[in-house]
Amino acid sequence: MNKKVFVLLLSVFFCCGMVGAQEVKKSELQQHAEADIEKGKVASARFNFIRAFEDYANKGQIKQGVECGVKATALYYKENYYKEAFDLLRRIDQTIIANEKSAVKKAALHYLVTKERMQMYMKLHRPSSVKEQLDIMESQANTSGDESVKNDLLYNKAVYYYSFGQNAQGNAVFKEMASKLTAQKEYGKVDEVYKTLIANARRSNNANMVAQSYSNYLAWKDSTDALKHADEIGALKKQIADNEASISEKDSSLTTRQAIIIGLCILAAALAAALVIGGVVLMRFILLTRKQKKTIRIANENNALKAKFISNISAQLDPTLQKLDNSQPEVKALMEFSEHIQTLSELENSTEPVELEDTQIPKFCETLMDQIRDKVKSSVTLTVNAPNMSAPIHKEYVSHILSHLLENAAEYTPAGGTICLEFKKRGAHAQQFLVSDTGEGIPEEKREDVFKPFLEVKDLTTGDGLGLPICRQMALKMNGDLDIDPAFTKGTRFVLNLHT
Repeated sequence: MNKKVFVLLLSVFFCCGMVGAQEVKKSELQQHAEADIEKGKVASARFNFIRAFEDYANKGQIKQGVECGVKATALYYKENYYKEAFDLLRRIDQTIIANEKSAVKKAALHYLVTKERMQMYMKLHRPSSVKEQLDIMESQANTSGDESVKNDLLYNKAVYYYSFGQNAQGNAVFKEMASKLTAQKEYGKVDEVYKTLIANARRSNNANMVAQSYSNYLAWKDSTDALKHADEIGALKKQIADNEASISEKDSSLTTRQAIIIGLCILAAALAAALVIGGVVLMRFILLTRKQKKTIRIANENNALKAKFISNISAQLDPTLQKLDNSQPEVKALMEFSEHIQTLSELENSTEPVELEDTQIPKFCETLMDQIRDKVKSSVTLTVNAPNMSAPIHKEYVSHILSHLLENAAEYTPAGGTICLEFKKRGAHAQQFLVSDTGEGIPEEKREDVFKPFLEVKDLTTGDGLGLPICRQMALKMNGDLDIDPAFTKGTRFVLNLHT
């Protein structure tokens, strides 16, 4: 019998069962190795399979790694490098032991390695060693509990028996394989195996084996035909039962569909009514929105006119106020109030962008701090903390804001206290000026109110309350903001944030 052809055919039918039902994406190394095999580059393919085995092992993909390692082994002994092949199989076994925790998966992986070792002994014609490996494979197959592994074991047993002239044992194993495939309704595969077995027996001029194989084939064929007819009849009966159930289901669903159609009609009517009501509401909303937009536009126009009117009145009052005695507190307060009103109106109505000027920060801060040295109480410490750098700022607005904050600090900081002016770079386009003092501080409930103009009627001789609102408006014009630091509890800290 032509054993090589028989073994090849069995490999096609049974070894394919060892591949999982789910395809795993192959690594680039494995793809390169398979491409090299197609081109006949055995050495390159072997090298890439070994690298793929190591790569998969490092990633914890042990099954894929073992499969690549086994393929590299086959390419070793294909060129009679048996020592290297055995060494690689030992490495694969060690990798499985070191990385796989499950005893079931470990047995299935060791089976692949042991099978490759058995095939090497087959090529070396060492039947005792082959039998020893088959016994190990049987133990591993039983431990794995995998039917595809057990089927593969039967195939390798058949190869062993036929290869070493034990035809009776080979036939017994072959029948067991045929029975399992028949039970799984893989009739076509069994049919091809039988036909190939008969053809091989004829080529080897073994009349007894031809007759025995042909007899077994006819017996199997008869039983299989009966099974096929039974399957076909069962399938037809099932189809008839399914059709009857489908007809019954369709009949019973007609009433339900009618009820659904009636319900949908009612729902459509309700939706139509809702759409009509919604349309009325939407029209009222659109009209209301238009009215609100008009009201807002008129209010904005009135605010602009009011600001312009106040600014004009303030400008016209200036010549008259200049003629009065500004040594009188009331006159002085009135003049400052008129100036503040005009400044606030100009800031609110101005739309021109501010121009920035590159400024040496330490010198700028020291100059501002010097302006209040003669205004602070005794033993008050003045501190400037600014890095030696320049920054783009609007000097007029920043000077006005910081001077106002420092003058307030000088007024409210008691003797022995501290006033500090700091500068901090917060990013490529963000920076801060911080003015802190150790005075009584501003109550938390009043911190936001200090930035609101005209919040309450005041005695102008004690201040008009427009200083901080003007400072915040200037900060906003510079694309920044002015706030009180809520985390500072030893007095008051104002934070001027600027963005360039």
